[in-house]
Amino acid sequence: MSRRLWLIVPAAGQGRRMGADRPKQYLELAGRPILARTLARLHQAFPEARLCLCLDPDDAWFDPRWVPFADWRRTPGGTERVDSVSGALAAIAAEADTDDLVLVHDVARPCVTIDDLRRLRDAAFAAPAGAILAAPVADTMKRDDGRGRIRATEPRDGLWHALTPQGFGYGLLCRALETARAQGVAITDEASAVEALGLAPRLVSGRRDNLKVTHPDDLGLAGWILAAQDEPDRNPYRNPGEPA
Repeated sequence: MSRRLWLIVPAAGQGRRMGADRPKQYLELAGRPILARTLARLHQAFPEARLCLCLDPDDAWFDPRWVPFADWRRTPGGTERVDSVSGALAAIAAEADTDDLVLVHDVARPCVTIDDLRRLRDAAFAAPAGAILAAPVADTMKRDDGRGRIRATEPRDGLWHALTPQGFGYGLLCRALETARAQGVAITDEASAVEALGLAPRLVSGRRDNLKVTHPDDLGLAGWILAAQDEPDRNPYRNPGEPA
């Protein structure tokens, strides 16, 4: 039996750090809501995938016309990201096989490239403990003293910024989240739950323009990145053979 691909996109956050009149996933980015742009990029890479879109039950901004997938469902989002992902996993329990691949992607990362998406999928299919997109830390890292001063400089060797998507087998991800929550393990992302089982997900080096829109100035930067990705002559970072 061929392994199916499921996409889970948590999109129930309120994005209060943006200081906007609506959740950040509905802010306009190059003429379309961030949510619509993220889903469009995922669909370009995986038109055959099955989508679980996790939304606040009281969400009044969502328009189903923004969803390009033929096979998709809306699932209730929770207070925390892990609540949304766990709810989506439960919603597909009757259909998903243990070995199916689940990719979880932040709705606020509309700039992830098709090439990175497909490389992550292939790596996650092949790695027993799953895989995540990540970027090696390039900056000097400082630890503060809790009072706004430097306490120490931390070695950056071997440090990575965790990105998304993060991909794991359906059965493994269910077990990891259930075990972590039962043991009171802090779940900062899906990989942290799998790590708590004693497993080591694979790191797949991803592009640094996979920006997460979090603060107001990120919106303008994301717009520039999308424009550069759409115009090869303006984008010296495009991978050879990657669609413009």
